[in-house]
Amino acid sequence: METNRGYLKTSSEVADLLLRNIINMNRIILSNDELRKELLLSGASNGNDQAVIDVRTANKLQNIVVSNLFDTQYIESICIFDRNYRSVCYGRSEQAGRYGTDDTRRQIPLTDWYVTAQEARGKEIFFGYNVLEDAEGSSFSSVKVLRDPNQLTGGQIGLLVINIKKTIFEQTLNESGKSGFLVLDKATSQPAIVYDYRPEETDSIGLSGSYDAMMDRLRQAGYIFSVYKNATSGWMFIHFVETKSLLRQSDRIGDITMLLAAFMAGIALLVSYFVSGTITKPLLQLKKMIVDWAKGSQPIDGNETFAADEVGVINQTFRRLAIVNQQLSESLLQSQLKEREAELRSLQAQIKPHFLYNTLDSIYFMALLEEKADIAQMALSLSESFKLSLNKGRELIPVFKEIQHIRHYMIIQNMRYDNRFHYEETIEEEIKSFEIMKLLLQPLVENAIYHGLEPKVGEGRIRLTGRKDGEFLVFTVEDDGVGMEDLTKTEQGYGMLNVRERLSLFYGATSTFTIDSKVGEGTKVQLRFPYRQMTGEA
Repeated sequence: METNRGYLKTSSEVADLLLRNIINMNRIILSNDELRKELLLSGASNGNDQAVIDVRTANKLQNIVVSNLFDTQYIESICIFDRNYRSVCYGRSEQAGRYGTDDTRRQIPLTDWYVTAQEARGKEIFFGYNVLEDAEGSSFSSVKVLRDPNQLTGGQIGLLVINIKKTIFEQTLNESGKSGFLVLDKATSQPAIVYDYRPEETDSIGLSGSYDAMMDRLRQAGYIFSVYKNATSGWMFIHFVETKSLLRQSDRIGDITMLLAAFMAGIALLVSYFVSGTITKPLLQLKKMIVDWAKGSQPIDGNETFAADEVGVINQTFRRLAIVNQQLSESLLQSQLKEREAELRSLQAQIKPHFLYNTLDSIYFMALLEEKADIAQMALSLSESFKLSLNKGRELIPVFKEIQHIRHYMIIQNMRYDNRFHYEETIEEEIKSFEIMKLLLQPLVENAIYHGLEPKVGEGRIRLTGRKDGEFLVFTVEDDGVGMEDLTKTEQGYGMLNVRERLSLFYGATSTFTIDSKVGEGTKVQLRFPYRQMTGEA
């Protein structure tokens, strides 16, 4: 259940990133001055002049999508309406589906989805179906009422509908076997299934009725499930798996164990019935061994001795079978652990690093377009911080890159705290090319801010020094924050404890991690470890 909840949370976070890209697309389309001007003119037009939106507007819409490098593989169509509900679309040949004619477009203000979008007052609303089609299909819609950003008190200037393929949810999945994945819209009294990964399973269960009734049917059908609410859409993500499929392998091991024990017990009884009393004792020993093994004891210690006869052969055979069984059990356990580890890595890999970089780059360029230099700098620093943290999967990083990571981190924190923190560094040039473990120094700076300088009134100062001392590198992080009276609190925090353990595991017993703190004066943390192990010097 814990693993399933972790899968579901990660799937929801991936879906959030994908859906927020749709929201960003909405806002960039609205920010185009030419398109907004055409909507204003078309909305004021009676339909008989050249101001009405037409194929030229559709071309501009297409240019906006192309020029901003939007990922359109999951976009079925984009339709934009003026105030008179005339429309142009990108990605489909017909105009606005069922609302493409003069008669049907006047029905738009009467629809439930339009009323809901109006009540949202310009916020993007996700619907679990395609609002422009008659029947449920393979897509769902994002609807946004367009308002002029230059006249916030004015009325709407149009309507933007983006139809998204439901296959977008396949990016969030890593499912196999007797498990399923549902996306459920609880906005109405009868929840609607937006996406169903295994419809053949849910059809056999017969999911219908209220949300509680649907969950009861899943439970009665022999499934365990986890539920997670998606932050962007408000939809419920449900992962369910057949209970008996989880227990099948462990039940099979128990059956094999019992069959093997019964087989050996039968041999012992048969031999004891026909063989004379000279072998009664070995048989009793063998019986005891089997019973003990059935209770969990491993009969491979070799304390019992048997003659080189039939009973001795049975004993040796049983020992080999016990050893093979033990090896198979250990192999199965290792296989299950590796399988789970591979599944977790596969699921984590779906949040592709370049996807994060592209998203942050988009925020960076949007901020530049809006002349928000501080937001652009924060996005750029966060993007560089991600790249340095990942380090292309390598555990070692040059000292100068770790310093760059700290600088980007300080830029972000100073933007957040209005330049309260002054950062100084004194690093010997000789050691800047040396490689150290990544994220060895940055957590210490982060700890100094959150536990030393943030509680302090007014400005604070952080100083990082690095030098070579014989065969060792010595790094020191000092702050003039509030300090600590009880140093054992550092053992409770994840960051400091993580650095201490990684330092000891990687650099061995010769490395040291020391903390010196005084209340009201500040804290000093010093790392000392050998550099020969990482540079490859003789």
